[in-house]
Amino acid sequence: MTSVLISGASVAGLAAAHWLRRAGCAVTVVERAPALRPGGQALDVRGVALDVLERGGQLAEARALRTTMRGMSLLNGAGAEQWRSTEETWSGGRLDGPDIEIFRDDLTELLHRHARDGVEYLFDDSATALEEDADGVRVEFLSGRRRTFDLVVGADGLHSAVRRLAFGPEERYVHHQGAYVAVFRAPNFLDLADWQIWQQEGDATLCVYPARGNAELRAFLGFRSGPLALDRHDAAAQQALLAERLGDLGGPAPQLLAAMREAPDFFFDVMAQIRMDSWSAGRVVLIGDAAHCPSPLSGQGSSLALAGAYVLADEVGRSGGDHRAAFAGYERRMRPFVTLNQALVKEISDGPPPEESMERAKNALALDA
Repeated sequence: MTSVLISGASVAGLAAAHWLRRAGCAVTVVERAPALRPGGQALDVRGVALDVLERGGQLAEARALRTTMRGMSLLNGAGAEQWRSTEETWSGGRLDGPDIEIFRDDLTELLHRHARDGVEYLFDDSATALEEDADGVRVEFLSGRRRTFDLVVGADGLHSAVRRLAFGPEERYVHHQGAYVAVFRAPNFLDLADWQIWQQEGDATLCVYPARGNAELRAFLGFRSGPLALDRHDAAAQQALLAERLGDLGGPAPQLLAAMREAPDFFFDVMAQIRMDSWSAGRVVLIGDAAHCPSPLSGQGSSLALAGAYVLADEVGRSGGDHRAAFAGYERRMRPFVTLNQALVKEISDGPPPEESMERAKNALALDA
């Protein structure tokens, strides 16, 4: 039985755990957080990723958990409404469409329920060294554990530790997309009821919408900028920068900037893509944002993660233990799909990508290839 270590317990890692276990592998998941991470923005599951959920027996549950937005408003810098729509939201697309908008923590909890039995989880730990030989990959962990696995899967996001250990510094692969963004939770002091608000002025943008039966808000604050010399672990400096860049906005912005400083799960990062010539090195392979983050601007990160996990497991199952063949098949099938979805960001101006381009990109993968 092929033993697999998956680094990361978010969408890509949990989906890979589910499908690799079904492919007959012995699966271990390591996650540096002490439990599944709460919070996060609303994610979109579109096109072929819906087929992945259906094949996994998860689609009905995902549809039951989808957001319940009735529409959105766009505000100017002063906070005055410019227009509204009851047909679509910029975060989720057409309200009458087949795609699913679901909060990140709802999706990860759903995927974990389906990837819990028969999978070993190592929370509050992470891989710190990888050494490959003829017998597998010897992994050293922050906790002091030492284990050997046949394969290692990096599903640990934009700043992947596995990618750094196996492929080198992330600066080789991160391509800045001209913006920074913060996401956090707050009480619903705006009394929003299934309604999304966007506000834009100059280089500043915010989006806020309710969650958990309208009991809380999920906020998304960002600004356009070239690369900045920022410590991504210095939340106080990041919040000061956001307050400076969004400080001239009226409407809900001042309240959201105040709530940002009290948020239990403040997260700030660059809008970036990951571009690599190969997603595997020896017995190590990358999936999801670690391999090919398309940037949150595309709205396709979670769909690529779900599809990539499925394709990787399918190829591992077909390969008869030949990881080289499995990884080559995974790359052959996924790369055109990834390329088309990463290209969506080139078509973005002040809103989401054009509907026709999204329709083409989200379906550009055959699961039975």
